[in-house]
Amino acid sequence: MSEARPATRPDLSVVIVNYNTAEETTECVTTLLATTAAALDVVVVDNGSRDDSVGMLRRTHPGIRVIEAGENLGFAAGVNVGVEASVAPRVLLLNPDTVILDGAIDALLAFARAHPEHRLYGGRTLRPDGSTDPSSCWGEMTLWSLTSFALGLTTAFKRSRVFDPESLGRWERDSVREVPIITGCLLLVSRADWDALGGMDERFFLYGEDAEFSARARAAGLRPVIVPDAVIVHAVGGSTAAEGTSNGRKMSMVMAGKATVLRTTWPPARARAGVFLLEAGAYTRALLETVRGRRPGTWRVVWSRRREWRDGYPSAKAALFPASERSASTLAKTEDFGKNPH
Repeated sequence: MSEARPATRPDLSVVIVNYNTAEETTECVTTLLATTAAALDVVVVDNGSRDDSVGMLRRTHPGIRVIEAGENLGFAAGVNVGVEASVAPRVLLLNPDTVILDGAIDALLAFARAHPEHRLYGGRTLRPDGSTDPSSCWGEMTLWSLTSFALGLTTAFKRSRVFDPESLGRWERDSVREVPIITGCLLLVSRADWDALGGMDERFFLYGEDAEFSARARAAGLRPVIVPDAVIVHAVGGSTAAEGTSNGRKMSMVMAGKATVLRTTWPPARARAGVFLLEAGAYTRALLETVRGRRPGTWRVVWSRRREWRDGYPSAKAALFPASERSASTLAKTEDFGKNPH
């Protein structure tokens, strides 16, 4: 059930997908409304939360619309539901575990109006301690970046433009720059472009959908760009922590997303090579964990579950998200897709 549509057409529809993060999502909406001068249509899609998310949001923010999905639709499908219900000419995807700094959304809108040629826009995310969180954007996967991952170079030379190219180097996201991937943490696009692109690919359940969307957008002539004046604070994965998801399982989800991007955007032979390099990178890190005696070991879990993630979605969904959990797993994801952690 959703609340009534706004009486007047707003400047921007903001779509937030929520799962069991009542306090975080409420704070996100509170800061969004308090720091934004533009007229907003706020749509929260709740994917079957078991906490008081729906009730709290409706009590504290009666002017927003809350759509109860009744189950865990996955991130891509949840976003599509929210955008379908939106009414503004532009749509902003926003993570629920974010705090909006003063004027951030207005700055994003102003840049989009002044520079309509880009058509896809992201901002700058900070960690709670004020340091840069690079996850607002990433570089695209290439055979070289995956080879670097397979050989462990992305870990040995973290944020190197040569050996860790998907990280985009040590750039602090503090200047205007076109990038390959804008993440769903903070993503602005016109409703017309969204509809023309067909929204998010619902074959993805969690992770990777924004990378695939950005690839389709670039192929259609959109030029994704980072707007440094649009600054938010990203708490990073509130409901992941709430669910107690292990690092190994979470990274297996990330790898499933990566494998799906490769299989949906690369030619078949090249995609197989890319997935092989993902597996090789998992093996390299699992071996290092074994040598160092690390337990339980994120990458040992990822390597042991490679048959579950290497084919990507939708087959990975059943393995990584059993039916009993698909109504109770995380939707407030962190944007780890481009990271290659230790």
